[in-house]
Amino acid sequence: MIVDARNILLIQLGDIGDVVITSPTIRAFKETRPQSHLAILVRKPYGSLLIADPHLDEVIELEKSLCFLRRLRASRYDLVVDLRTGDRGAFLSFLTGAHERVGCHIGGKQFWHDLVFTTVIRDLRVAPPPVHPGADQSLRVARHIGVDTVNSTPRLYTSAQDTERARALLAACPARWVTINPFARWQYKEWADEKWTQVIDRLWQEQQIATVLVGSSDESTRAAALVTGRADHAFNLAGKTTLGELAALLAMSTLHLGVDSAAPHIAAAVGTPTLTIHGPTDWRGWRLVDDRHKVVTPDSGKLEQLEVEPVIAVANEMLRRIHALP
Repeated sequence: MIVDARNILLIQLGDIGDVVITSPTIRAFKETRPQSHLAILVRKPYGSLLIADPHLDEVIELEKSLCFLRRLRASRYDLVVDLRTGDRGAFLSFLTGAHERVGCHIGGKQFWHDLVFTTVIRDLRVAPPPVHPGADQSLRVARHIGVDTVNSTPRLYTSAQDTERARALLAACPARWVTINPFARWQYKEWADEKWTQVIDRLWQEQQIATVLVGSSDESTRAAALVTGRADHAFNLAGKTTLGELAALLAMSTLHLGVDSAAPHIAAAVGTPTLTIHGPTDWRGWRLVDDRHKVVTPDSGKLEQLEVEPVIAVANEMLRRIHALP
């Protein structure tokens, strides 16, 4: 256990989903050391997801400049914890000059990787359920130095400014709508666009629920094709939001449907029910399934063999339950 740390920096240089599921670790550090100054370093532009988190005193986005490195070192952190295993995080940990630097030993890494840390964790222990398996990826690092939290559920907070902007973007939408993100960083995680259009149309026909497409600017053209000819019930907001605004938008969604990407993590963390199409990767290492969060996978493991009907059946059942709530 490391004690008396008053100025703490967490380094999380993973992707968007990794940042989202780090939120319980942020909470754990603040609960364990409430008087500390707690900062987190993330990649651009991921900081907007965390800027409203009340457990953080500072959100820093990585810059590639000597001035940035000087500012990092001038912050005089007592404790730096690298929550990943990459070389860049290890290098930045060392450059802070912090008295205590915590990182993980990974076999096969360059010899210097372990040398930059004052504490090297070699026996990371996976927590059993009900600990959230995705959140445990970083919580197990914190746990090793005596930091933990009872509630491992990822949670994101949205700012009033992001919420106001999201509402403005939704001005043309009907009162009832869901969000869909059909896009993933890796193409093998994606479901066919023509199947998504069937889902969009059937949600409107069977539930009178419109669809808002979300995604990055790189995905906006594909999203535009999905809404073509559906002006009354499908709306394209891909590329039109910051990540903070996306979180605010997802928080207002009745239900989020999507593939294995960052969006379902964000939606779940702002309290929105999710239906995630997973394949061929195993969802059990990253998500919890319950009445509010469902996963649909093809029996064969091949997404191209997953038909529309099982997805619609789960979506309709979830929507019936949601609308039955007081």
